[in-house]
Amino acid sequence: MHSIAGEDYFITPAAEKRITELASRYQNEPEQLMNILLDIQKETANSFPRSVAALVSRVTGIPEAKLYGFVSFYSMFSTKPRGRYVVRMCHSAPCHVCGAQGVMEAISKTLGIKPGETTRDGRFTLEYCQCLGVCENAPAIMVNETVYRNLTPGRAATLMEDYQRGDMKEC
Repeated sequence: MHSIAGEDYFITPAAEKRITELASRYQNEPEQLMNILLDIQKETANSFPRSVAALVSRVTGIPEAKLYGFVSFYSMFSTKPRGRYVVRMCHSAPCHVCGAQGVMEAISKTLGIKPGETTRDGRFTLEYCQCLGVCENAPAIMVNETVYRNLTPGRAATLMEDYQRGDMKEC
């Protein structure tokens, strides 16, 4: 059992084995650290807690502080558990000007959570992020690794309802 911010976090033996396998790839492919850490995060409730950083550090030889600094810098990582679907709303100026606030309000209402929160069932986490790189198609959101462009509040609400029903394929 590992503790994260007052919550208990369990790394099962199977998850520990998988994390060790993924982390050991770093020795052969150091340029793939970002992708390897993203794969590891999928094994750990869509988060990268300190306990996982400690395990990865032991396997790779990368200091835990350096790993944790890397993980805490990039917005696609989280140090606390997140939902199965992480819904990121672009917080850049182009999205804002093109109606991001209305889109975020529709998503928030549909999911019943505010930015920074996770649904009670653990399926959705809603958060803001920096530019998604699709400014010409603003406003945009990303659900896990899938980007949705040119959203309106209505389209965003329908999209979230589709995810809630399970109509969307998981990336």
